[in-house]
Amino acid sequence: MNAMETADLAAGRGALGVGLVVAGIVVLALLIGMFLLGSRKVRDNDSRRPRPDEQPRMPEGGPVREVQEHREPEAMPRTEERLTPHELKGTGNAGTRTGAAEGRPRWDEGGSGGFGSGGPGAH
Repeated sequence: MNAMETADLAAGRGALGVGLVVAGIVVLALLIGMFLLGSRKVRDNDSRRPRPDEQPRMPEGGPVREVQEHREPEAMPRTEERLTPHELKGTGNAGTRTGAAEGRPRWDEGGSGGFGSGGPGAH
């Protein structure tokens, strides 16, 4: 091979490399454009943001507090024949009612806490 043939081969490879880079840039631009178009469609289909006067407000009586009560299960009715779930109260779910007021067991001031806590324990 002479120098002229080598130069032609190098020029051909360079053009192929440039063509691949340009094709890659075109594909990348298409992908970015499709992403932007898709995200715009999603944003347009979203519901609008609520105005300040539509925001939730605190109830008149202040914040809602947790209610702690003891619940007892409803007694099963006694019948001669078997009851199906739709014949029970509460659409077949086990109902409950407020039970007798029982204080929750609390930690005693002189107690040791958990097992192995290293406290002196109750004497």
